[in-house]
Amino acid sequence: MNLQLLSGESFSISPGQTILDALKKAEYYLVASCGGKGTCGKCRVRIVDGRFEAKGFGKLTLEERKKNYVLACQTVALSDLLIEIPEDSKLTVGDKIAIAKGVDLFNLLISLGGEISPLVRYIDLDLPPPTITDNIGDLERLKRALKEKGIEGLRFSHKFLTRLGTDLRKNNWKIRIHYADCLGCTSGYPAFETLFISGHKDSKRYGIAVDIGTTTIVTYLVNLDDGRLVDGGSTYNSQIRYGDDVITRIIYATEKKGLEELRKAVVEDINSIINLMVERQSINPEDIITATIAGNTTMSHIFWGLDPSSIREEPYIPTINSFPIWRAGTAGFIINSQAPVYTLPCVASYVGGDIVAGVLASKMHRNPEIALFMDIGTNGEIVVGNNEWLMTAACSAGPCFEGSGIKSGMRATKGAIEQIRFNPSTLEPEYSVIGDSRPIGICGSGMIDAISEFFIHGLIDQKGRFIKGSSPRIREGEDGPEFVFYEDGIKVVLTEPDIENIMRAKAAIYAGVSLLLKEVGLDLSSLERVYIAGGFGNYLNPKKAILLGMLPDLPEDRFVFLGNTSIAGAYLCLLSERMREEAEEISQRMTYMELSVSRGFMDEYLSALFLPHTDIDRFPSVKGMLKLATK
Repeated sequence: MNLQLLSGESFSISPGQTILDALKKAEYYLVASCGGKGTCGKCRVRIVDGRFEAKGFGKLTLEERKKNYVLACQTVALSDLLIEIPEDSKLTVGDKIAIAKGVDLFNLLISLGGEISPLVRYIDLDLPPPTITDNIGDLERLKRALKEKGIEGLRFSHKFLTRLGTDLRKNNWKIRIHYADCLGCTSGYPAFETLFISGHKDSKRYGIAVDIGTTTIVTYLVNLDDGRLVDGGSTYNSQIRYGDDVITRIIYATEKKGLEELRKAVVEDINSIINLMVERQSINPEDIITATIAGNTTMSHIFWGLDPSSIREEPYIPTINSFPIWRAGTAGFIINSQAPVYTLPCVASYVGGDIVAGVLASKMHRNPEIALFMDIGTNGEIVVGNNEWLMTAACSAGPCFEGSGIKSGMRATKGAIEQIRFNPSTLEPEYSVIGDSRPIGICGSGMIDAISEFFIHGLIDQKGRFIKGSSPRIREGEDGPEFVFYEDGIKVVLTEPDIENIMRAKAAIYAGVSLLLKEVGLDLSSLERVYIAGGFGNYLNPKKAILLGMLPDLPEDRFVFLGNTSIAGAYLCLLSERMREEAEEISQRMTYMELSVSRGFMDEYLSALFLPHTDIDRFPSVKGMLKLATK
């Protein structure tokens, strides 16, 4: 039998085989935190056509069931099936781009002078077995052997001691002691602590680096001995069902008593990725012995179950900025429960460890040139400075650039329209799609291209409203006027409300940059380098972003696109003690400016709510382009 996706891809499915298993066999992965038991409710798909049998519906609502949504892990095909997979059900594992960038990440580590020195160290010991004459206890025997190697003062937890006798004898007294050295980072326990015992030759050492984004979660599996990126995966942050941005999630966590629910959702997402990576690589989860987390302040608090309520209340103070080293078992990770987890430090309520990671990866804190760092995602964070000073601020851009809240929006994954240009003669759109497949949506870079092209070719006005009669592709949709890019079973459109959403986001980002520069007495011409971070930055056309009024009007060679710097910084800190120390120093050096209480921010924001700006002289290149277009 045939299992076809609405996006056009087709797979085989056997009678009695679940949709989840059929997709998994074809290396098309869905989020399934419960391992396919039907309890988490995350592998939702919609049956468009065909006969099926659902063994259970788990957490699906009655409304979802009426729309033919089922759980892929509980549903078997009785005939050929045509299904639709929602974006938040997809899990990308082993992404070729992500794995290829592993080489760049290791080179970045070397260029920063970082040596491989993860949180977990080890020492191999050959202990003499006890005898009638050498009859000291197991712990004393271990301490004696460690002292002979010059190691004293280790702390031994109760859990370690409950397994000590068994582990020593199981490994015939030839053991590898794994211990944590937390010097140079904030620690919740003494400098040295034993974690667990393994055999000499059996020991494999892996770690995970995790970027907890408001919209997307990325996880890398790393070999701790050589720094090699073994595998990688990403998925939507399931917390998105409780709110698109950090404020709505803080409200859900506090006013609706949903903190544990939010914490569990993100941990399950990460565990889903880990599950598939260890299965693909034939790795024992116990061999993953350390982890690093990078996220904004709210995401970091929710991940550790810390009350985030004060983050949204003046004077906007988080519970903690520099995190202790806690255990994977405390977090709920399905790796070695004793594995220490390092959380990149935050700076303030709305500038978190993801931005510290980005500054670390960009190297701007080491260079004398004045640079601007921009992380364009759900939260628009900006940093300006050099090796002598760093100033930072945050503005709420919303999740539109990552596809949320946009009618045909999606992440920059297969099927997303990523680049758009208009034929000047016909005003017909010409676009490229990620993966060279049929389009199923449009990602952030495609949205920016589209609006810029609309504007320069006279399809929208300065306020972003469609001009009637300017194109036959502009039609009246259920949400008002919309531009239809593609229509064949799936309709890919950009609506007028979508454009308004994007313009609000770009206005917030530009206003934040303008105000931060004014605060330090600089103008745009002072910027020698502009670093752009964020998932869709790999596909962003700077000329189009300038035309939109999102980026400052600077020569194109000053822009450097770094991609996901949060996961890059997490990778660096996973592997290197020096990078962890540097991350702590960066967080302490940053001066935070709270834009929400700044009188000038709203003025800057309102001025930026036009294309490209109410003050066209700020965008001389666009001004010249518009003159040419009107001739």
